[in-house]
Amino acid sequence: MSSVLHFYVRPSGHERAASEYIERKLQRELPELQGVKTEQCYNVNWTGWASYWILGRSTNHQWQCPNVSLPCLPAAESFPSNKEMKKLTWLFGCPLLLDDVAQESWLLPGPTDLLLEVGPRLNFSTPTSSNIVSVCQAAGLGAVDRVEPTRRYLLSFAYPPSADLEAIALATLHDRMTEQHFPQPIQSFSSGCIPAPLSSPIDVLAEGRSALEKANQELGLALDSWDLDFYTKRFQELQRNPSTVEVFDLAQSNSEHSRHWFFKGRLHVDGQELPHSLFESIMSTQASSNPNNVLKFCDNSSAIQGKEVRFLRPKDPTRPSSFQQRQGLRHVVFTAETHNFPTGVAPFSGATTGTGGRIRDVQCTGRGAHVVAGTAGYCFGNLRIPGYSMPWEDPSFQYPGNFARPLEIAIEASNGASDYGNKFGEPVLAGFARSLGLQLPDGQRREWIKPIMFSGGIGSMEAEHVSKEPPEPGMDVVKVGGPVYRIGVGGGAASSVQVQGDNASDLDFGAVQRGDPEMEQKMNRVIRACVEAPEGNPICSLHDQGAGGNGNVLKELSDPAGAVIYTSRFQLGDPTLNALEIWGAEYQESNALLLRPSDRDFLSCVSARERCPVCFVGTITGDRRIVLVDDREWPTGTDGQVEAPPTPPPTPVDLDLDWVLGKMPRKEFFLQRSLPLLQPLTLPPGLSVRQALSRVLRLPAVASKRYLTNKVDRSVGGLVAQQQCVGPLQTPLADVAVVALSHQELVGAATALGEQPVKSLLDPKVAARLAVAEALTNLVFALVTDLQDVKCSGNWMWAAKLPGEGAALADACEAMVAVMAALGVAVDGGKDSLSMAARVGSETVRAPGSLVISAYAVCSDITATVTPDLKRPGGRGHLLYVPLSPGQHRLGGTALAQCFSQLGEQPPDLDVPENLVRAFSITQGLLKDRLLCSGHDVSDGGLITCLLEMAFAGNCGIEVDIPAPGVDALPVLFAEEPGLLLEVQEPDLAQVLMRYQKAGLHCLELGLTGDTGPHAMVRLSVNRTVVLEEPVGQLRALWEETSFQLDRLQAKPHCVAQEEQGLRERAGPTYCLPPTFPRASVPCEPGGPAPRVAIIREEGSNGDREMADAFHLAGFEVWDVTMQDLCSGAIGLDTFRGVAFVGGFSYADVLGSAKGWAAAVTFNPKAGAEMKRFRQRPDTFSLGVCNGCQLLALLGWVGGSSSEEAVETCQESWLARPGLLLRHNLSGRFESRWASVRVGPGPALMLRGMEGAVLPVWSAHGEGYMAFSSPELQAQMEARGLAPLHWADDDGNPTEQYPLNPNGSPGGVAGICSPDGRHLALMPHPERSVRPWQWAWRPPPFDALTTSPWLQLFINARNWTREGSC
Repeated sequence: MSSVLHFYVRPSGHERAASEYIERKLQRELPELQGVKTEQCYNVNWTGWASYWILGRSTNHQWQCPNVSLPCLPAAESFPSNKEMKKLTWLFGCPLLLDDVAQESWLLPGPTDLLLEVGPRLNFSTPTSSNIVSVCQAAGLGAVDRVEPTRRYLLSFAYPPSADLEAIALATLHDRMTEQHFPQPIQSFSSGCIPAPLSSPIDVLAEGRSALEKANQELGLALDSWDLDFYTKRFQELQRNPSTVEVFDLAQSNSEHSRHWFFKGRLHVDGQELPHSLFESIMSTQASSNPNNVLKFCDNSSAIQGKEVRFLRPKDPTRPSSFQQRQGLRHVVFTAETHNFPTGVAPFSGATTGTGGRIRDVQCTGRGAHVVAGTAGYCFGNLRIPGYSMPWEDPSFQYPGNFARPLEIAIEASNGASDYGNKFGEPVLAGFARSLGLQLPDGQRREWIKPIMFSGGIGSMEAEHVSKEPPEPGMDVVKVGGPVYRIGVGGGAASSVQVQGDNASDLDFGAVQRGDPEMEQKMNRVIRACVEAPEGNPICSLHDQGAGGNGNVLKELSDPAGAVIYTSRFQLGDPTLNALEIWGAEYQESNALLLRPSDRDFLSCVSARERCPVCFVGTITGDRRIVLVDDREWPTGTDGQVEAPPTPPPTPVDLDLDWVLGKMPRKEFFLQRSLPLLQPLTLPPGLSVRQALSRVLRLPAVASKRYLTNKVDRSVGGLVAQQQCVGPLQTPLADVAVVALSHQELVGAATALGEQPVKSLLDPKVAARLAVAEALTNLVFALVTDLQDVKCSGNWMWAAKLPGEGAALADACEAMVAVMAALGVAVDGGKDSLSMAARVGSETVRAPGSLVISAYAVCSDITATVTPDLKRPGGRGHLLYVPLSPGQHRLGGTALAQCFSQLGEQPPDLDVPENLVRAFSITQGLLKDRLLCSGHDVSDGGLITCLLEMAFAGNCGIEVDIPAPGVDALPVLFAEEPGLLLEVQEPDLAQVLMRYQKAGLHCLELGLTGDTGPHAMVRLSVNRTVVLEEPVGQLRALWEETSFQLDRLQAKPHCVAQEEQGLRERAGPTYCLPPTFPRASVPCEPGGPAPRVAIIREEGSNGDREMADAFHLAGFEVWDVTMQDLCSGAIGLDTFRGVAFVGGFSYADVLGSAKGWAAAVTFNPKAGAEMKRFRQRPDTFSLGVCNGCQLLALLGWVGGSSSEEAVETCQESWLARPGLLLRHNLSGRFESRWASVRVGPGPALMLRGMEGAVLPVWSAHGEGYMAFSSPELQAQMEARGLAPLHWADDDGNPTEQYPLNPNGSPGGVAGICSPDGRHLALMPHPERSVRPWQWAWRPPPFDALTTSPWLQLFINARNWTREGSC
């Protein structure tokens, strides 16, 4: 028996007001609105019984470590006890308050008020619920099995609201795809359903094709006429009818989305059959490139030959153990995919699952790989930002109801992808964003109604894990990851519909997915443990689950040997699932692997330690068949034993694998070219350069991407050598992303993107060539091994099956293959999405055909990268221009044309690929010889945009004269002909010019860098005529304007206004190392034991490996310890001198920052006792960073409490009010910043000798606002030196100004220590800044430092332990 308890929480602190964005939106939609009040309700399913386990998870799942007893506490009362109610109230409330939680609503509506409650659809448990349940269980509340939060709004009006008004309010307040309205409080989570019975077999034998046609329509299978004929014939040949599950399975597994029929098919263009399929043509690029691929066109990921590196890994991942130094050959992995349809339907969740799916692609490369970093890209329609007119956006365009609007996609898709990466712990380092909505001369409307959500990922893998083992009879078939939910059922087929909107809208709802980064991260740790296993990796083969769900992944895994799978062995998140849903649902965060039975114990131990479910769902049979047995009434054990059922259990799937996955007949496609109707570009008479810039610099493809970069973690993992933001103001303009292959090495990998889809509307061949050229002119600024070592992922997004589009795609592919052959680079993987069109009323709106090229290569020196920000060497630098199509100034398809709602005729092009080959080679040589100061590629917005962006990033003026005899200024400046812009210092000028010219390239001197600061002048001339003269700060403000408009819709407007104003005035930060600052040197004691430090992580922590590296670098013996280890008693802390609580999102921070982690420490008797004893020892120290800082404040290790005596005397000390709590950033969002901090005096042992230093440091958090219980307490702590770290302004003084203070903490407090100095809690991340190459910007003289000053913090801890030993 269960009941739903309601806990109503009123907002407090600076989070009190309803979201300003929601309020403004409501006011816009409802001018009559007079006021808004809000509260949150936690709806708790209390089952009335519980078995709480010491290990932290329930015993009914197949993932306990063998030989470990799991004691259960007595059954809970039917209703919560008084103590349990106190725990629940503490968990849901704010610890600084005593009265913010009640069991009755705080909102009391009057006669003219409207009370609305909205929350998640209840058809499946949300990730928020999963994490809250985990927290409750950590707190000993085992009777809680589901908790769904809802939001309640009290809207006040002058008169009673109408039904129409209520409908408008509801539409504004919730996302109808993922949420619902609750007219009454939730009374039950039970759907009252039993598993839906499966339909009878589809009677193909009696009804023929018509039976399949009916199933196709009813199930939304997206089978085309060829499919219907083929499968009808096959089942007739077999003389049996297919089950519903089999037909569903075939439709998903063999959809265009999964099988890529078009790219592998026989194409006839204008009556001529192409000699090769597109896939064969793409593979042919390998012939002209170096054979450095160790994996290509497989696993959804590819890999290239890497380098020998040293790295740390735990001695034994099944238990707490020390990190040990290892060495091995580590290869570079890359993958890229899109998640367009789900993102168009529900932008946030669609983008989260797109990111998660791509991460699993990296994880599952070979027999397991390491996730390192991601890239992201978005294409959407006209934004139509309220109150912000962009004249090229047509206000008459209509949008369909079954897709989110472009503005929502731009914000929420990027929020979803960012949130997933932030919580998983994968930094995003490069990307693109583009908007288009345009009526062509022939009357066609082209727009991204169906958006592009692109996700790329770079990783690494050990050489011994490259090859998967073939399946062998007797191997276990294992699922690792989250439970089965009714999610994404039919997603593969739904996204293959030729024109989105042609299938029933309820099936679109069914394809909405659920992303749970916490679960994905736990699964990643299980895979990493296998990869790092000291006796060898137990994984024989590994596949990620995606389109087609279990049906697809388990067939791929068992092919060709075959397997039998049992439904009873899956962990179900919903007991009402039927066999079709278990087999076909595309629930996320799940992988499948093959394991020998002898390795079961290892996997079970690791899974228990990482708290990640693992299910042994079947066995490899060797009979070449895939069989699904629905044995839930009479479950079959993993040993194959079963009590004989009265009748054999049904087998909803029983198919010959070769028949399903084997070589199938190629589909034929008959295509006709359709030439575009071209019109010359007509610009307004007398249009000035400044007038043109006022549009071009605001176009989303050209404008600042600050609204994307500042909300996504760009430092987590500690392997980032180059991310998006450069220069003193951290301007988002980097051309290339660079990562290290190990914390201990300077070798790594580089990746860069190229895409030019607008040009495809004029000539798809040109667009393909320019995409390749852009990727390489971006990549060229990182030092890679060789141009012919560069490999590319090619991702195609096209409406390929609509008239003219398939032929255009074929032409683009042919052009890409040809230019790659000329350049010596190759494609080694990619994906396609060929239904890029949407129904809008009676009109079919196609997206532009798009090819995204992701180039990647091994980086031989990660410190040799050159960035676009002008450095002004010696006070002035020389600006050089290397055009790759010299003498050409074509404006077709450019940003300038788009800004005047046109395309024009002649697009720019890479006319001579050999020029790019030579330019790449010369530029790489200059990088190696350190002769370039800055560099940037010419692309969107043309040469003028490139010049201005370099000035924006360097925060300085320029004086330039561009020689182009006989050519008008606008084509010279705004043509997007590929090229390079470089800055060199005067002594190197002649040599650089000579190298390019000797290679047969044009290299033009354009001018000089000017003064520094926002008031420095940009003077730009063409043919000695001045066409632009304006301060760099004013021009940059124009370029930043669109980004800040978008930021106002996702962050607090007053914070955005502060940053916008600051950028108009700032000169840049000043760093300081006082003369007394110690010179960092790692202590060495020959023969003496290194002190031990435990790197403690909780589920959701993601900053452990960089923390381990920092302490190891300082001379510690570093141990990997989980909270699970402490809770189970697997280890104590008596042998450790230090502990580090790492950054991340423990339990996704669902109940507030580190609340779940604090519950695990507070309520688990073993963990609590260990922590208490450790803290009381005088010879110990602790460091809490980010999430660890939040934890130490909640535990009272720092910040004290409002009543220290209460903590000591109260039996339930956790009820004591803490002195400090970390709350949401004032901006209301996650903040990723390269910020300055000032080290002040105080007792903190880890900051000794660092007083007076002003240093930059990585900051990445969503809840860093230090809320003190009283101003008096804060003043006392400041006076005693217990707040030794402050966010600093550009002059090095403590500041509250955003974003210099990224969270708004009062007084600029960024770190807190205990009165004795042993415990230090910091919101910024010094562990991600301990190596010079991890710094985002290093001005002189810091660019000459061989050791980062932040290493001293860790060396201080080492020195203190040595003092204690003496």
